[in-house]
Formats: sequence, C-alpha cells, structure tokens
Amino acid sequence: MFSKDTYTNRRKILKQSFQSGILLFLGNDETGMNYKSNTYPFRQDSNFLYYFGIDQPHLIAIIDIDEGNTILFGNELTMEDIVWMGDQPSLSDLATAVGVHEVKPYNKISTYLQSRTVHFLPPYRAKNKINLSKWLDIPISNLQSQASIPFIKSIVKQRSIKTTEEIEEMEKALSTTHQMHTTAMQIAKVGMTEAEIAGIVEGIAISAGGRLAYPVILSKDGQILHNHHHHNILQEGQLILGDFGAETASCYAGDITRTFPVSKTFTTLQKDIYNIVLAAEMQVIEQLKPRVSYRTMHDLASTIIVDGLKELGLMKGTTDDAVELGAHALFFPHGLGHMIGLDVHDMEDLGENYVGYDEQTQRSTLFGTAYLRLGRQLQSGFVLTVEPGIYFIPQLIDQWKAEQKFTDFINYDKLESYKTFGGIRIEDNVLITETGHRVLGPPIAKTIEAIEALRQS
Repeated sequence: MFSKDTYTNRRKILKQSFQSGILLFLGNDETGMNYKSNTYPFRQDSNFLYYFGIDQPHLIAIIDIDEGNTILFGNELTMEDIVWMGDQPSLSDLATAVGVHEVKPYNKISTYLQSRTVHFLPPYRAKNKINLSKWLDIPISNLQSQASIPFIKSIVKQRSIKTTEEIEEMEKALSTTHQMHTTAMQIAKVGMTEAEIAGIVEGIAISAGGRLAYPVILSKDGQILHNHHHHNILQEGQLILGDFGAETASCYAGDITRTFPVSKTFTTLQKDIYNIVLAAEMQVIEQLKPRVSYRTMHDLASTIIVDGLKELGLMKGTTDDAVELGAHALFFPHGLGHMIGLDVHDMEDLGENYVGYDEQTQRSTLFGTAYLRLGRQLQSGFVLTVEPGIYFIPQLIDQWKAEQKFTDFINYDKLESYKTFGGIRIEDNVLITETGHRVLGPPIAKTIEAIEALRQS
C-alpha cells in the first residue's frame, strides 16, 4: 500500500474528468475452487487497488461527483472471522489509511445507485456481473456494451503513466523475476521434468512475499505460445522457453522471457535462430522513445526476422512485401509487446483497444499483427514489454503449405527439417523516459555467451 496522499491524489485527478454521476469501483470477492471455502488465492481488482489500495475481498467504493463524497462499502470482521483468520485491521482504519472517511455496510450500496447516473467498468468476475445486473437493472449480456467509455478512457490515460513509486515496485518485481530466471537456467538438466523447474520458480516468487504475475509458461515446446502444462522430460538437444514473472505484494508485475538449451551449449542451428531474435529485440529497444509508434516497432522486428530467415534460406522475396502481406507471421504469429503495470497485460480488463490503440492508430486485421496489443505512439511513463520470437509450429506450417500460402516468400521444403525445433522468444520490460528509454530490472543473461556461461557454471 502506498501513502494516503497517493490514493487521494489519484482520485482527485480522476474526478476532474467528470461533471456528474457516480464512479463505481467493484472490488473482487473470494472464489471457490471446488467448494466455497476452498478458495483460489485472492487477487484484488487492479482498478480498485489503484484508487483505493485495500487488498481484501468483499469491498465496493464509489466516488460521488455530485455530492463530493467518497464512500467505502464493506463489513467489519465478526468474531467468527477473527477465530479463523486472526485479528485484522478494522475497515474504518484501512479506509482512513487511504484517505476515505466514510464507510458503509456492504448491503447499502444499492441505495446509492438507484436513480443515478452510474459510471461502471466492464465486469469480468461472475459475482460482480450478477450484482451489477441486479443493482442497475441491466441484463448481464448488456453489461459490457453499457460500461462507461469516458470512465474507461480516463482510467487508461491515468494508469498508463507510471509514477516513480510504481516504477520502484516494478523494479522489485523484476529483481525477484531475475532470481527466478537465473535459477531456472542454473538448475535445468537432462532428465528433469518441466514441472520441477516451474515449481521452483513459483516458489521463489512466493518466498519473496508476492506470487506469480501469471501462470508459468515453461516448456521444451516453445512453439506453443502459452503452454501451461509441464509434464515433458528434458532431453539433450532441446530448447527451454521460460516466460514467467513475479508479482509484488502490492501487485505490480514483471514479465520476462528467456530461451536456453537443455544441453550446456546451443547447437549451431539454435544459435542462428537465436541471434535473429536477439537482434530484433535489441534493435527495437534501441529505438524506443516518446512519440515512436509501437506498430512501427513491431514492423521493424518483423523486418529483422524476415531478413534473418532469408539468410538461412527459409524465406525469400522482398522483405517489405513479406511484412506488409503478413508472410512473416508463420514464424512470428504474435505482437511485439504490451503495456505492463498492475496487470501483466495492463488494463486488459478495460479493453485492449482502449489501452493499446487510439483514433490515430487502428488495429491490424492481419494474422499475427492482429495480436499486437500495443500499437499507438509511446509516451514518457509507459512501461511495456519487448518480446519478439521465432517459432516453428508444425500444424501451421502444414496448413499454409497445403494452401500454397505465400509461396513467393516461404521455402516450405527447407522448413521440413525445422518442425521439431520448437521456438525462441526473448523479452524485457522497458520504461519510456522523457529522452529515450530504460530497461528495468537487473540484467538477466540473454546473449549466447552469457547463457552458456551460466549453464556451465
């Protein structure tokens, strides 16, 4: 939790965008995994955290623009709660700590919403959808479409610019993430299961006082972009793609990807592909600064990837045409990166297009590029990921080959020997500064020489 002034000032800035109505913030509740009292780990709604900072379930808050009131709705702990959970700070004390001076019982919220203009955000939890539908008399199926666009845009504008204290939290997350990735590179060996490594890196995140920012992606099948099962046994000659990051106790995220060999060294073929991805990542990072279009950076990474694959004989033809038409997406079928902060895909609950696009930058409809979550011009204070990759997805290769797709750009015959290669992705988190950029977190080995040295140590 930050200081009272932080939350008071955040709410003050937000209120300036509205002339009337109620701004409604739905906190999250605990959710049962297989029965009510065996719950998933609790995670507070990020917008609630940003403006109110209280990380406990069953809370709602409003900012009443007309009356000038800010009210927290929740229930004080009962003796039964204390028996099971131990003594906790009172709700009124928590409210005072974040600059809120009025607390009401949870069940009083509906009274304040009747016959009022209510600005609400798109709900993503089932219980909040049900409650919101009941309180506002809106069918659940219509809640997304009736969410307040001015509310969404105001929050996106404010949360997109990270403050010094937020950057400090993200540095903490990345310090733990550094330990997670370095440990994975040190301990991996032939005969281990992916699950052994995944369990150890998750334990590091928890032992640092936080948790995972998202489920661990760790697999010898790096061509599967979000592989969350870990049952494979590691063998010589394979690559391990590890995409994971820590979340701090205050819920700020890190998101790093590294790819390294199960053996102590890369093969020549692995080095060839790896260095193309590394060049794309590093050259993009060098270009980052305010007013640069991130869609342009995605195209730059795609261009570097095509040029590199042409040198290996896997692609051919004119590079610019290949990128414009989307031929490169056979190997790079996702976006270059996304915003990151309190959410690993920051503010995705509010709608990717509100976060990553604007009136000047429209989302592509091309396969691959359509998955680019951030396309608009960068601003000082943005924190984003840079994560190019090259993947050899057998099913996609076979489909495109059967369709004779992009035969002017892709050498399908040569691709046959790459179907068991897997995939390579390299990812870092970057702050846009007033004059350029800064890569956040302690450096994590990513050159071939640094990775091999770490593997051999």
